[in-house]
Amino acid sequence: MLINKYISETGHFSRRETTRRIAAGRITINGRVCVKGDTVEPGDVVLMDGEKIPERNPESVYIVLNKPIGITCTAAEHVEGNIIQYVNYPSRIFAVGRLDKASEGLILLTNNGDIVNKIMRSEHHHEKEYVVTVDKPVTDAFIHSMSKGVEILNVVTKPCEVYKQSEHVFRIILTQGLNLQIRRMCKALGYRVFKLERIRMMNITLDERLKKGEWRHLEQHELELLMSQLDPKRRSTHTKEKEV
Repeated sequence: MLINKYISETGHFSRRETTRRIAAGRITINGRVCVKGDTVEPGDVVLMDGEKIPERNPESVYIVLNKPIGITCTAAEHVEGNIIQYVNYPSRIFAVGRLDKASEGLILLTNNGDIVNKIMRSEHHHEKEYVVTVDKPVTDAFIHSMSKGVEILNVVTKPCEVYKQSEHVFRIILTQGLNLQIRRMCKALGYRVFKLERIRMMNITLDERLKKGEWRHLEQHELELLMSQLDPKRRSTHTKEKEV
């Protein structure tokens, strides 16, 4: 989001006044004096005269989108087919994590920046489940190799759960999110991905109610369970239980 728009949405300054303050060097983004045309991403620290700009406290928004192929998970306005324009929600939201343009399925969007790292950090062991269609028969050797870890991007992926679903389809449950991880893992083992769909993120799942391209708000019971899983104390207890 452009810095002028970002600050104007706090309700404290107009875009014109923001432009004047930018020209005067009074606004910084992550410690750097910003210039006209700079953009703000979720998690950036924006200061005015060295002080944080008070934010409005909008009602928290949590949306599940069944993303179709061809939509790009970015808030960059210049990117055609970006996810924010696609959803066209009336207030500012952003995607939690990514699904590449060629992939489809569940993605969460919110205006609550505090939950992003809590969900996406691999050390928190939050599960994301995918159904993958490949170009060759899924063998026991392939399942074994995928589940124990595959070397990609100069690292070995974390052990994960992999299940054969049909001759050319498997399900995989990850707790990390390397760039194009599943596609790269398959390629390293001599397979090509034809279709990749995320069907679950933690306790949030796709079902028949949400058709491709549609979105809905999280239901209260889904939100309560999600937040309980993001609580550090409960997460620590859950991890110990799994180790036992």
